[in-house]
Amino acid sequence: MATASPSEILARALAAPPTLGAGRLICVDGLAGSGKTTLARSLAALAPDAVVLGTDEMLEGWRGLPGLGRSVEALLRPLAAGRPGTWRRWDWYDGGWAETRTVEPGPLLVLEGVGSAAASYDDLVTLLVWVEADRDVRLARWRARDGEDQQRYWADWLADEEALHTREDTRARADVVIRT
Repeated sequence: MATASPSEILARALAAPPTLGAGRLICVDGLAGSGKTTLARSLAALAPDAVVLGTDEMLEGWRGLPGLGRSVEALLRPLAAGRPGTWRRWDWYDGGWAETRTVEPGPLLVLEGVGSAAASYDDLVTLLVWVEADRDVRLARWRARDGEDQQRYWADWLADEEALHTREDTRARADVVIRT
């Protein structure tokens, strides 16, 4: 494991053999509020042809983290075979599943979000980046982003997040670790 800048991460991924059909997959995983979205945006700015997906929209609400890996894998396996992949968007305001979206095969897909790098599709991941920060920093970012009214969900989310990453051993599987 090594720390790297966004340009180094992108260069490393693009220098690696394709893992997602003819394309490459970067998974930016880590704990809530650690800076995953910021890193993914930096990667997108450096690679305008990349598709960047936030897995927050693939969760079935606040308790959807345990099922995320299955949803992501269902998107990725067709892409690995050179076919379009699909995923269903969770509508956080209505509290239910919304439209199905399609992702065409391409040169680079960046998945970012807690649980974006399940071990079940490790064979498709070109580069796994783990992003972390101290808990108080993460909670302050979370509060600033989502507001105090979401605090009632945090205890369950943090427990689900810890259980997921313990089971998946995500940090230990990471190619790159970034501390923000």
